[in-house]
Amino acid sequence: MKEDQSRIIREQATRSATREHSVPLYLTSSFIFDSAEQGRAIFADEEEGMVYSRYANPNTAEFIDRVCAMEGAEAGLAFSSGMAAVFVSFAAFIQHGDHIVSSRAIFGSTHQLLTQLFPRWGITHTYVETADIADWEKAIQPNTKIVFLESPSNPGLELYDLEKLGQLKAKYPDVIFSIDNCFATPYLQKPLPYGFDLSVHSATKYMDGQGRVLGGVAVGKKDLIDKMMFFIRHTGPAMSPFNAWVLSRSLETLNLRMDRHCANALALAETLEQHAEVLDVKYPFLPSHPQYELAKKQMKAGGGIVTFEVEGGQERAFRFIDSLKMIKYTSNLGDTRTIATHPASTTHSKLREDERLLLGIRPGTIRLSVGLEDQNDIIEDIVQALELTK
Repeated sequence: MKEDQSRIIREQATRSATREHSVPLYLTSSFIFDSAEQGRAIFADEEEGMVYSRYANPNTAEFIDRVCAMEGAEAGLAFSSGMAAVFVSFAAFIQHGDHIVSSRAIFGSTHQLLTQLFPRWGITHTYVETADIADWEKAIQPNTKIVFLESPSNPGLELYDLEKLGQLKAKYPDVIFSIDNCFATPYLQKPLPYGFDLSVHSATKYMDGQGRVLGGVAVGKKDLIDKMMFFIRHTGPAMSPFNAWVLSRSLETLNLRMDRHCANALALAETLEQHAEVLDVKYPFLPSHPQYELAKKQMKAGGGIVTFEVEGGQERAFRFIDSLKMIKYTSNLGDTRTIATHPASTTHSKLREDERLLLGIRPGTIRLSVGLEDQNDIIEDIVQALELTK
């Protein structure tokens, strides 16, 4: 089977003696050894086998295998949340004195890792302000251990040239190149073939797609995943079997959902761009996006997030959100239901105002996670709220 979708649907945990058609839930904390010798051999890594669900479970294994098939990865790990995956993708490799290079445009909690937590342990970082590959190379120091970025970024939808960054990776083979691929999903963008070592996701978002469970996943080169496995085996940020079962089922419809998310988001972005009350609209597949050609080159479609700014700053933004009828206000994204978020007061509120402005987050900035409702209903609700709050 050559097509990704066929492989994802048919990539399943081994069928049990009951011959089930749909993979069951394996709600067990541990697994029985056939003999004392087998237990010894599995713990000695001489024989493969399940030991404890904190390490591995048939449900998490199936979920990981499906994401690996989508990303073209050698191996992967599942985590209790997206931030657990991001944290371990750093912490498993860094030590006192190491340095991290990162895009400035990253999620608020990732920013806190780099600026508040890692400095406690003697880890420094350099933010790269632009997409210029020369600036990225200039930021790499002799003690740089990891290069990290989000593309598209949250919430400014900035893009980075994955092909050029892959070429830079080839010049620095000992540096780990890692990407938060959450907004694009493996369906719209595949960073590993460009030369990236790790691709990290909050599975809570589009992989679940219905706002039900938390989860994270990291996939990439096996030797790096093995080192991350050692870290999580002794620190415990494991995904629950139930969440893995839910997420694995959801992957079977990811392509269908993303096609609808993208179509709805593009139609909304085109409408907002023509509205007099909107100052700025960001969407990768709008021709007005400064990286439109790059988006078309490395993404299948523009994703499900639209970011725009309303006249009147935070006061107007709050009134706009409160005037929405169908669309609800929450900090999550990637749901079947359209969601509005005010980044400056929620997801990126811990950043200083000057830091938010560098990321294009202004008091009037709204992030919309465009759902799967009827396209006209989404647009109608947005437009009526804009008109009502003039």
